[in-house]
Amino acid sequence: MARSAKLQAASEAAPPTSNRERPREPERYQPSKEDLLGFYRQMLLIRRFEERAGQLYGLGLIGGFCHLYIGQEAVAVGLQSAMTVGKDSVITGYRDHGHMLAYGIDPKVIMAELTGRAAGISKGKGGSMHMFSVEHGFYGGHGIVGAQVSLGTGLAFKHQYSADGGVCLSYFGDGAANQGQVYESFNMAELWKLPVIYAIENNHYAMGTSVERSASEPDFYKRGESFRIPGIQVDGMDVLAVRGAAQEALEWTRSGKGPIILELKTYRYRGHSMSDPAKYRTREEVQNYRENQDPITRAAADLAALGVGENELKEIDKEIKDVVVEAAKYAEEAPEPDATELYTDVLVERY
Repeated sequence: MARSAKLQAASEAAPPTSNRERPREPERYQPSKEDLLGFYRQMLLIRRFEERAGQLYGLGLIGGFCHLYIGQEAVAVGLQSAMTVGKDSVITGYRDHGHMLAYGIDPKVIMAELTGRAAGISKGKGGSMHMFSVEHGFYGGHGIVGAQVSLGTGLAFKHQYSADGGVCLSYFGDGAANQGQVYESFNMAELWKLPVIYAIENNHYAMGTSVERSASEPDFYKRGESFRIPGIQVDGMDVLAVRGAAQEALEWTRSGKGPIILELKTYRYRGHSMSDPAKYRTREEVQNYRENQDPITRAAADLAALGVGENELKEIDKEIKDVVVEAAKYAEEAPEPDATELYTDVLVERY
């Protein structure tokens, strides 16, 4: 058979993409005033916490790497507000402080970890990139780009194997989306219909390289098509749009239909890390996002439509600032780990 005839036969044998079942187009979540106030508080907590972390880094109280989440708050809050703590699992990369705060983890132990204190959530040994809370189903915090995608696929297999009804939310960025292990994970997840949501936080720049320069397919929600994994592109600067997409994705995975990809179009206001001067983008670009698409400002506008006044929002901001100041004070006063901690949590021995 000629090559062209083989290709034609293969094309005819494969089921057309349009006939595959697809998730419904998600609708923007319609919150109560209490719901939206909760989202607003969580996003503001992440913003103020990260601003304080940046200050502590500048003072030399945080060492190593520090990747801030400022600007991307709607993604973590919108997605994780739909998850069930203790049933579902979350895993992410090195920009993890916001994800932990969105899961209701105490800001004090997060800040203590950032400053390398014994009271930190990883006993001061993980720092910015390696934070865990098995109690909350939060499995890191990983510094190797894209590694969390394979680990998250493994967590999804655990949910399926134990039949606990849980779903794994596995975050990664537009840069990690070009890693080979991501596609190995996609293939396995779809073959075994694993309950995993792959959340791609597309903040437009992988370290210092723009999506346009690094991705032949810049629409990341399409990256699963060759594996028959459906994808949805979401406005990641709108917490209600993200929450609506999260609910649709959870319904898809919980019903046994396998993995799904969510591409969250978002933006980070700071550099890739604290050591990044971010000269690869213009001030005008950053300012445009701050002024016209900021997730907290947009949530404030939605709250105003529900009758929440400016004075109430100012009072919330004051309360959040007090929480963050107290977390920083706690971290600065907490003792450093004992030298013997170098030998703990390295190996689990089973007999």
